[in-house]
Amino acid sequence: MDLSKVQIETERLLLMPVSDEHIEQIFLEFRLPMTKYMNYTSTGSLDELKERHIGWQKELKEGTKLFMAATLKKSGEFLGCFAIEDVGSKTPEMGGWLKKSAHGHGYGREAAAALKQWADENLDYNHAIWPCAVANIPSCKLAESLGGKINKEYEKKMVSGKTWLAREYWLTKNDKK
Repeated sequence: MDLSKVQIETERLLLMPVSDEHIEQIFLEFRLPMTKYMNYTSTGSLDELKERHIGWQKELKEGTKLFMAATLKKSGEFLGCFAIEDVGSKTPEMGGWLKKSAHGHGYGREAAAALKQWADENLDYNHAIWPCAVANIPSCKLAESLGGKINKEYEKKMVSGKTWLAREYWLTKNDKK
């Protein structure tokens, strides 16, 4: 399934596949402290990020990853990114991040809920996984607001080699029958 044309609209937001226009904004915003509890952090190079973007576009076309930019509908302002990985599996992984100035407005909850609703309506899965650091209280609360139940806690080793206590939430599919 080609995911490169998927758009998800909410009351205030538009989620669309990350495009070339978003790369510079991602480069400026996706760094510490925003990435403190994320497996990947800034590449340190805009050119390297552009190379990663080529891979994201391929994954969208192949239907293996839905990687979305969240923007304000009225102004088009870039807020952050949300994704579903392993789209064809029975246990896809969901997650996202917002730039610092977008925190505290409910955008993360709105974007994540819309992404989950899209998954519920378009994917055949048992439950989605929402991993987060136990210390990242907003991310834990967001998973819980989506109906997430704690499956397990474990030590997560990041690509950088650092570790932190992780919590894996399971988000059950809401079938509309």
